[in-house]
Amino acid sequence: MSQKRVLSGIQPTSDSFHLGNYLGAVKQWVELQDSHDAYYCIVDLHAMTVETDPKLMRKRTLTSAAQLLAFGISPEKATLFVQSQVPAHNQLGWVMECLTGFGEASRMTQFKDKSQKSGADTTRVGLFTYPMLMAADILLYQTNLVPVGEDQRQHIELTRDIAERFNSKYGKTFVIPEGYILKEGAKIFDIQDPTAKMSKSAGSGAGLIEIMDTPEANLKKIKSAVTDAGREVKFDAKEKPGISNLLSIHSALSGKSIKSLELEFDGKGYGDFKTSVAEVVVEYLRPIRSKALELLEDEPYLLTILHDGAQKASSVADKTLEQTYKNLGLVL
Repeated sequence: MSQKRVLSGIQPTSDSFHLGNYLGAVKQWVELQDSHDAYYCIVDLHAMTVETDPKLMRKRTLTSAAQLLAFGISPEKATLFVQSQVPAHNQLGWVMECLTGFGEASRMTQFKDKSQKSGADTTRVGLFTYPMLMAADILLYQTNLVPVGEDQRQHIELTRDIAERFNSKYGKTFVIPEGYILKEGAKIFDIQDPTAKMSKSAGSGAGLIEIMDTPEANLKKIKSAVTDAGREVKFDAKEKPGISNLLSIHSALSGKSIKSLELEFDGKGYGDFKTSVAEVVVEYLRPIRSKALELLEDEPYLLTILHDGAQKASSVADKTLEQTYKNLGLVL
């Protein structure tokens, strides 16, 4: 394999990705597919750790696929597939669970944080075993690099530990993956609460710039974005988190440096600046939204891409699973 293999996934848990998803992760996926053997997965099984509506699950999975394609993920360059369409994920997931200690799994901070918030009675067992399924997702494809945010670093370390444990006990089976921590520069915050990361788990949708929102809705949201005291358009994350966040968004989409934007809006008020940010966002997202809607209109075409991707993914995953079973002494 001449190119290094990358794998990353995204959950279909909302009707639209937001700008933070795109700038923080997917934009870099698009870049990585040109230089790597890229596998990108809509992780619908992971989305089941909370209550799900079947109709919404199907709709959101297809909408996720349409958006990823509209962002520039190319079926010619990358393998795009839905996790549940490759049965080896669940099969290897069980093996990973049987190799992971209870104490080891209990130390995963995401599980601790989420289970404390929702309480033991309503927390699903799947949330506890989620990191083991994630390990299976990664190891099935003999992945070299896993593009993830800083919050997933612990899960990558667990994956490495399990893989090394298996290789040591049952013979060389898995490539030991490395986390490819995504560039910090594109961190986007909630436009109503610029001290919090832009996230779909936020209290309201008013702070999210959503890809599938109408241009008019996003225009209105940005013009209502929280700003700071004073009138100066200057980057200062501590004293001016609202303006700093909008500068980051403008810079990421327009390609202009933050320094040049500060000069451009020197002596102008927040109103002019917010109008400019709104126009840049709306025009950048307009063709992406249009392409995604067009793809959703042709569901058979969209399903064909996903089925082809699942077939290609299965051809790699099944070989890894077979070798795993063989090394474990399971009868084939």
